[in-house]
Amino acid sequence: MWTLSVARCTSLRAVFSRFSPSPSSPFFPSSRFSLFFSFSPRPLVAMYSHPSSSQPSKHFSPMANASRRGGRGRGRGGGGRSSSDGESNRIDALGRLLTRILRHMASELNLNMRNDGYVRVDDLLKLDIQTFAKIPLKSHTVEEVKEAVRRDNKQRFSLLEENGQLFIRANQGHTIKAVESEHLLKPILSAEEVPVCVHGTYRRNLESILQSGLKRMERLHVHFSSGLPTDGEVISGMRRDINILIYLDVKKALEDGMKLYISDNKVILTEGFDGVVPVKYFAKIETWPRRELVPFQC
Repeated sequence: MWTLSVARCTSLRAVFSRFSPSPSSPFFPSSRFSLFFSFSPRPLVAMYSHPSSSQPSKHFSPMANASRRGGRGRGRGGGGRSSSDGESNRIDALGRLLTRILRHMASELNLNMRNDGYVRVDDLLKLDIQTFAKIPLKSHTVEEVKEAVRRDNKQRFSLLEENGQLFIRANQGHTIKAVESEHLLKPILSAEEVPVCVHGTYRRNLESILQSGLKRMERLHVHFSSGLPTDGEVISGMRRDINILIYLDVKKALEDGMKLYISDNKVILTEGFDGVVPVKYFAKIETWPRRELVPFQC
């Protein structure tokens, strides 16, 4: 039994070696291995490697074949836990995998995805892939997929039944080019439809944003929220730990021909112009949670 306490650091990399684990260690049968801790502004990441190999142990990649693209593994729990943790973790891990597949991986998995983002649930359940809980997707049922959709507190999914077939889609966040905005989302035609349209970000990104605008990056859209984290309900389209709010001038954007849409879970999305929302369409910028105005020039 051992305990390690490390102070948060943004630049230090500490290397601990010559540690002798218990003979019953399930990960490292050898008595010598190296323990590397990488420090960055992101959460602490532990990487274990055997002395005879430069690669991290595969024991810490329960979903290596499903985590190549998209998603940040936040919010649902179940990441890396075994199915013995209970039925709740089994369903939560299923929901996380569904998010990745439906937003980012359908093409590489050869799923037949419609231009409105829907795929057949039966096709999903035939995929040879594991969830974060190390459970084969094939072992899940249609009812468990429905339960994962029901439990999702940000309403990331929609279900549709057509001709006796059940379909599922992610409501927003796609990087898959086959998805078309006009079929996936509802167009916003007037500023009155969205009294609040705000993008949450971090102070460390603000200088770059003010130079180049808000970019959609690998996704199809720039995401805006229709509310703030304190509005009394879970708000999709914005992380809880943001510290900068950028408000969109919806009226000006629409007048200049920017296409705006709203998803089924009330996320406001736009392709901007050539994938960018220019600074001139920012109505104001505030700090969060103090709500202090941040001066900027268009």
